[in-house]
Amino acid sequence: MFGNYQEMADFDFHNKTVCVTGAGRGIGKSLALRLAQLGAKVIAVSKTDENLKQLVAENPNIVPVCVDLSDWQATKDAIKPHLPIQYVVNNAAMAILDSFLDVKPEDFDTLFNINVRSIICISQEIARDLIARKLPGSIVNVSSQASAAALRDHSVYCSTKAAVDGLTRVMALELGAHQIRVNSVQPTVVLTDMGKIGWSDEKKAAGMLSKIPLNKFAEVEDVVEPIIFLLSDKSQMINGVGLPIDGGFLST
Repeated sequence: MFGNYQEMADFDFHNKTVCVTGAGRGIGKSLALRLAQLGAKVIAVSKTDENLKQLVAENPNIVPVCVDLSDWQATKDAIKPHLPIQYVVNNAAMAILDSFLDVKPEDFDTLFNINVRSIICISQEIARDLIARKLPGSIVNVSSQASAAALRDHSVYCSTKAAVDGLTRVMALELGAHQIRVNSVQPTVVLTDMGKIGWSDEKKAAGMLSKIPLNKFAEVEDVVEPIIFLLSDKSQMINGVGLPIDGGFLST
């Protein structure tokens, strides 16, 4: 009982609205449920209606928004009814892997539309409203260790995540004057259901683990909790930062 009370006192999101994109599964789903537990009104965005139904079944207080984030106007129209939104986590992302010489233009467009352009689209709509209302805010963009490290067959994905970190810094610079903070997190391999499938091969996993000083991959909670910290008032002077959550991968 005391632990729960202390937790709520440390991170209280009551009377706050948080938008989480890519909330249908993985990090986004766990984050949405955690924020709802901390008292937030959560606007959960996903393009897959079935995933949203499963999320709402776990917490009926979560507000589902089903929209394809690659559709600029549809995304803006979908988010407008839920304004004002004080906190945003741009978590939605895709990965299409191929060698550099085999990169296809349609894959380039798909990844940049979801991984980068959607951040601009949804954050513009929310930030403009906050500025008009003279309300502070906090935005966290989910990047990756791939933003700063070369990974084989990840040329476009790495490029999108480098763009996310560059965008984060400019957003922090321009929105900071309006008391809207913008930061990013840079996780290593995260053991979501998809991550477990992608890294279940012991030989493949061993190669990556050998580059991580802590010699382990991240659990979903390892990413969720730092995001909550960056959203919260506990990080009021943190702005424009890319936070590695990688067990030391980028430091070696």
